[in-house]
Amino acid sequence: MPNWLNLSLNILIYLIMGVGLLGMVIPIYPGVVIIWVAVLIHGLVTGFATLEIWVLVVISLLAITGMLVDNFLMGGKARQAGASWISIGGSLLAGLVGTFAFPPLGGLIAAPTLLFLLEYARLRDSAEAWGITKGLLTGWGISFVARFIIGSLMIVVWAVWGVR
Repeated sequence: MPNWLNLSLNILIYLIMGVGLLGMVIPIYPGVVIIWVAVLIHGLVTGFATLEIWVLVVISLLAITGMLVDNFLMGGKARQAGASWISIGGSLLAGLVGTFAFPPLGGLIAAPTLLFLLEYARLRDSAEAWGITKGLLTGWGISFVARFIIGSLMIVVWAVWGVR
């Protein structure tokens, strides 16, 4: 591949990865998946070698970890605060629907609002329902930091491999 084309490809991949990394501010946004897809595209276009397959495996493991951490931290903090599984599931669904129906902030508003309403209906105590909602929001914050670090690690691992 000519140098100018290789450089153009690398710049495009970095831009896609940047969009993936910066988009992680939105809780339901699949930033680690976008970064992983960018790495896969680069590998498919440039051709994989033995070392590159291992790099893809490492980045894939980081991506899986990022997705699991995301789900465990957000739902886990809400559950730890006392939320029911039904409320957590409803909140996740509301966040997903809200993100697609009213992007980019619909999910950010819908998920905690529905969690609060479901917990208030279950407990009939607004202070306790708000405490549970704060647990979800705390989980979102911690999850963002964890996903951002994992996404950054994915980009660093790729940069060591991809820029040659």
